[in-house]
Amino acid sequence: MQRQPLVIAVSQPRITAYHVVANAAEHANAIRAAYARVVVFPELSLTGYQLDAPAIAADDPRLTPIIAACAETGATALVGAPVQGEAGREHIAILAIDGGGVRVAYRKVHVHESEERFSPGDGPAVLEVDSWRLGLAICRDTSFATHDAAIAALGMDVYVACVLDHDRDAHVPAERAQRVIADRGVWVATASFAGATGGGFDQAAGRSAVWAPDGKVLAQAGTEAGEIIRATLRDHA
Repeated sequence: MQRQPLVIAVSQPRITAYHVVANAAEHANAIRAAYARVVVFPELSLTGYQLDAPAIAADDPRLTPIIAACAETGATALVGAPVQGEAGREHIAILAIDGGGVRVAYRKVHVHESEERFSPGDGPAVLEVDSWRLGLAICRDTSFATHDAAIAALGMDVYVACVLDHDRDAHVPAERAQRVIADRGVWVATASFAGATGGGFDQAAGRSAVWAPDGKVLAQAGTEAGEIIRATLRDHA
């Protein structure tokens, strides 16, 4: 039995450093504009790539506008945030937000040496939406074939990456997407930060995209913050 098509969008929101209230409103607006079942945002999209930004709890009331937007549209949003873990550890994470609330869906495994504040996550994660299994990755994770192999072992239909690259490295997400496609035979959706943010990223790459399992680009954004693109994923006939 074939699954219903999945409409997935990737968003490059306009982010204000540290300003969770403004960024949550931006996320909510993007969700309403996306007309998609799943809306994916870049790494640390709720705070910007500010490595000293306070951790955000799943029950933080500042996330209420995102929950409301998901409730109105029937969307699940995959949002980047710093979170508190066990034993005082902190993580770079993906929050899964829908009309029912917020949960931590994935914690970045391959943290960069510059992200020394954060601890690696425990391992791969898959999020199921309408029988589609979304394998989750954050930025540097995408450079490790062992990481997507571990996700594939859980069962993965779509490789979803929330990333940040400098404009000079704009080729990197596409190269990694094509490698994942060649190795795993799955759709790939990458939400790439656009505009300026912390950590020396004065000009982020943007160019968020969705690829088919044959390597074809289904949709691609430009370099500007505020862009949203979407694609419809369908089971093979």
